[in-house]
Amino acid sequence: MNGKIMLLTFFIIVFSFLVAGIFVLGNILSTKEKELGNQAMLIARTVAKLPEVQKELSTDKKPMDQAKVINETIEGIRIINKAEYIVVLNMDHIRLSHPVKALIGKKSNTSDENAAFAEHYYLSKAKGEVGKTMRAFVPIMNDKHQQVGVVIVGYSLPTIMEILYSIRKEIFVATLLSLLFGAWGAWMLGRNMKKQMFDLEPHEIAKQYTERTETFNAMHEGIIAIDNDFTVTIFNTKAKQILGVDQQDLIGKKIYDILPDTRLPEILDYNIPIYNKELLINQHNIMSNRVPIEVDGEIVGAIAIFQDRTEVKKLAEELTGVKEFVQALRIQNHEHKNKIHTIAGLLQLGHYQQALSYIEEVKEKQDEIANFLNDRIKNQNISGLLLSKINHGKELGIDVEIDMNSQLTYLPDQLDFNDFVVIIGNLIENAFDALQLIDKDDKKVLISIDQDEETLSILVEDNGVGMSEKVISRIFANGYTTKRNENHGIGLYLIQDIVRKLDGTIDVTSSPGEGTSVFVTFYL
Repeated sequence: MNGKIMLLTFFIIVFSFLVAGIFVLGNILSTKEKELGNQAMLIARTVAKLPEVQKELSTDKKPMDQAKVINETIEGIRIINKAEYIVVLNMDHIRLSHPVKALIGKKSNTSDENAAFAEHYYLSKAKGEVGKTMRAFVPIMNDKHQQVGVVIVGYSLPTIMEILYSIRKEIFVATLLSLLFGAWGAWMLGRNMKKQMFDLEPHEIAKQYTERTETFNAMHEGIIAIDNDFTVTIFNTKAKQILGVDQQDLIGKKIYDILPDTRLPEILDYNIPIYNKELLINQHNIMSNRVPIEVDGEIVGAIAIFQDRTEVKKLAEELTGVKEFVQALRIQNHEHKNKIHTIAGLLQLGHYQQALSYIEEVKEKQDEIANFLNDRIKNQNISGLLLSKINHGKELGIDVEIDMNSQLTYLPDQLDFNDFVVIIGNLIENAFDALQLIDKDDKKVLISIDQDEETLSILVEDNGVGMSEKVISRIFANGYTTKRNENHGIGLYLIQDIVRKLDGTIDVTSSPGEGTSVFVTFYL
């Protein structure tokens, strides 16, 4: 195995060196082309500004007479600057200078010089008899700012073989060193890889990987693992079923691309295990244990083991709804008995009109509450919950008022019924407890539920005993309570846990002796 890895690695290094050499060679060609273009343009501009050139082109002499003066001057400049050619053309496109004397006095018929006769400066690359040439075109202007001609400067571009030959020593040294160090590096890499794989052969590693994968897929819990780059390393079949993931090849993908709302990466951020935590992932309620993966004292990833709680949640919702309706019916039954006794007493006393008025008043109040809940609160279970709390408040001598602007058209996907019941149920019960600790006639609880396209807000206010700043700072701690009875101190902790899970906010405002206001907001 070590020999195979060394040969493969050595081949990759050599191939990479060749590819890099091609890119370097291309860069050299590009740099040389730019350099020659700049040099050609500089010489062309210099020639165009020579006084003797401008003067001769401005005279009425015959082209051959002008060429005698101009070519002698230009040829010296060409030789000094090692240009392939420097050609001066008059406005009739007649050559007044050229390395080939036979072409002097002849007309140039190439079309790519036409723009220069319109006072344009530019570079052009052309293929000639000696290879590719970089040319600079510059118009010649006299002292009256009138164009009198054009100068063309050309430099031959070097071929690839010429460039390679010019740097042959550097190429030889670089190639030799790369091959030597590449061979040594490939050997070291092969030996190190063999050591890191516990001296296992590839077929042994493949066998263990297959066994591990099948073991994970046979488990009844969902298992997801990621590395430090948030790349999925384990995603068993049960996890796909629980979370409703249809994709097949998940190994190697980023966890955020598969489950944007996963909470697994935070284990890497804080390096703290979290056990028995209820989460909402991909619209599924799960009970999760999330633990960092540690190898040789270093965190290399995180793993989550979880079970589906969706069905349990649905059953809890049904049971909670039935419980609240039973409670509401019990309270209504008790209240109706009192009302019937009142009506019976009025009838026995012969106060028929008062009895009729009382019946109409009771019916109007009941219709008002029922119509409001039916029109504004679209979830029947929550309507039953609110009705139960209103009637329970009456039993306790507390006036429970629902804001007439309240509305709830639907529960957001991320907030299930059970969580909503936990929030509003605990807030109302806390308000009832606070009011029972104070002696006043007008005990009130205000409930407001507001929903729009962006937010869902829940407000519960009371005019009860209130809280100090010190108490407010501790009310969300698990087990903390100001009540003497048992089984308290968990309600607000559960509310805060739900709010955090769904990235909501909770604000508490309270003053001793004046009451408390709790405002919960979820962002849809």
